[in-house]
Amino acid sequence: MSWFLIRTYTILVYVFMFAPVAVVMLLSFNANQFGSFPMEGFSFRWFVELWHNDAVMRAFRTSLILGSLTAVISTTLGVLASLAMVRYNFPSKNFMATVLIAPILVPEVVLAVALLLFLQFLGIHKSFLLLLLGHVIFTLPFVVLVVQARLYAVRREYEEAALSLGANALQTFFAVTLPLIAPAVFAGMLFAFTISFDDITGTLFWKPGGVETVPTQIFAMLRNSISPEINALGTVMILITVVLPVSGIALVRKLSRNPGR
Repeated sequence: MSWFLIRTYTILVYVFMFAPVAVVMLLSFNANQFGSFPMEGFSFRWFVELWHNDAVMRAFRTSLILGSLTAVISTTLGVLASLAMVRYNFPSKNFMATVLIAPILVPEVVLAVALLLFLQFLGIHKSFLLLLLGHVIFTLPFVVLVVQARLYAVRREYEEAALSLGANALQTFFAVTLPLIAPAVFAGMLFAFTISFDDITGTLFWKPGGVETVPTQIFAMLRNSISPEINALGTVMILITVVLPVSGIALVRKLSRNPGR
C-alpha cells in the first residue's frame, strides 16, 4: 500500500510539473488567436508567423551562434582541463579542480552579478564577447565532469603502448585518446550547447542592448502581451532542448558499445 501511495504521489508530481508544458505545446497549434480553450481548430499558423517575425529570427540566429561558439570553446577547454586533471600531477591540483567545478555550485544569479560587477570594475562594458565568456564559464564544468568520468575509465596502457611505438604526445592524443573519449566529448558539447541555448538568467545580465536570444525574446514578448506566437516559440524551444539531448544520448550510447577498456 505504501509503494502504491509513493507511485501515485510521484505521478501526480510529474503531472503537476509537465502539464503546463503540454498545455503550451497544445495551444501552439490552436487556430484561435487568443490561445485559449476550447480550441477552434488545428493550425500551423503561429509557426508561420514566427518564421516571418524578424525579431524572433534574429534571436534564433543569435542563440545558434552563441550556443555553437560556447559548445566549441567549452568543449576544447574542458577536454584540455580534463586531461590535465586526470593524467598529470601538479601543485594546487585540488584547488584547480575546485575552481573548475565552482560555477555549478554557485547560484547562477550570483555568478552573473559577480562577473558583471568584476568586468565593470575592469572597465569592460557589456558586449557579445562578455555574453560568450559568461556562457563558457557556466557550461565548462559540465564538460569537465563528463569528460573526466570517461578519462578515468580509459586505461592508461593504450596511451603508453602508442608512446612506446614511437608516437609523440600529440599523435597519441588524436590517434588513441580522443577516439576513446569521443562519446563523452560529444555529450559534453551537447550539454554546453543546450545549456547555453536555454539560458536566460545570466544572459539578461550579460547581453548588450539590442541583442536578444530566444529565451530573452520570449521574456520580452511576455512583458508586452500574451500572443499565440509565444506558445509556438515555446514549443520550438522545448523540442530543441529535449530532442537534441535525447538524440545525443542515444548516439553516445551507440558509440560507447565498445568502451575500449
